[in-house]
Amino acid sequence: MAEIPLLRAGDTLVLRKKHPCGGDRFALLRVGAEVRLRCITCGHDMVMDRLKLEKAIKQHISGGSAGQKGTEKP
Repeated sequence: MAEIPLLRAGDTLVLRKKHPCGGDRFALLRVGAEVRLRCITCGHDMVMDRLKLEKAIKQHISGGSAGQKGTEKP
């Protein structure tokens, strides 16, 4: 089974498809069953299903705790 990516509001993502303005970096504004993103280049807001977003992620650039990913023990 594939690992579920840890996504938090404030993270910056690079997606596989570019936005029509030419930007490929998006700021994560809200995380849930649906995810709200903002294009960093033009500022356009969009809502996407979380499963669709997880498949579209090319790179997880930064975030509040992206460096701690996988370091927590249950």
